[in-house]
Amino acid sequence: MARPRTTSDEAILQATARAIGQHGPNGLTLGAVAKEAGLAPATLVQRFGSKRGLMLALAERAPDDTRAVFARARAAAHRSPIEALLDALVTLAVGVSTPTEMANNLAFLQLDLTDPEFRAHAAAQAAAFREETAALLDAAVFARELRDVMDTARTARSVQVVFNGTLLLWAVDGQGDPLTLLRADVEDTLRPYRT
Repeated sequence: MARPRTTSDEAILQATARAIGQHGPNGLTLGAVAKEAGLAPATLVQRFGSKRGLMLALAERAPDDTRAVFARARAAAHRSPIEALLDALVTLAVGVSTPTEMANNLAFLQLDLTDPEFRAHAAAQAAAFREETAALLDAAVFARELRDVMDTARTARSVQVVFNGTLLLWAVDGQGDPLTLLRADVEDTLRPYRT
């Protein structure tokens, strides 16, 4: 009889994301993930096959994880779709608290851009981000927080650019708190459309 799993795949993938933030994809080892997850490296090999398999599993879950963050923000006790959007964006950025973590996440992006399997998952995550952002912008228009003259799909792309650009610029210049800057920059992007 097989022993029941005491650590979920989700918990392991969260540990993998934290380990990538600390070590980058090139410095990542199954030992580092195992330590972060409180497991033996053999357990990771048994479940994911290899370091690449583990990182691909993380990349594959990214679109659903992104959608889940937005769903939790919408379900929270928000009266404002814009506040839900800001909360979702801040939650997505929480894993980047030092320039080194940003650099390590950018190293993973390099893998996303050069490996077709990873790239497909990265594209799906980017699309999920834009779709969820556009849905909240549509809700904000309906709630009369934003004027109905805006193209919410186009503005969702702008919000995505601001999200990535804010974190990158913060990592370069080291000025301020990244989450505070992110909220302020997205609010600035939406200000011309506010009612």
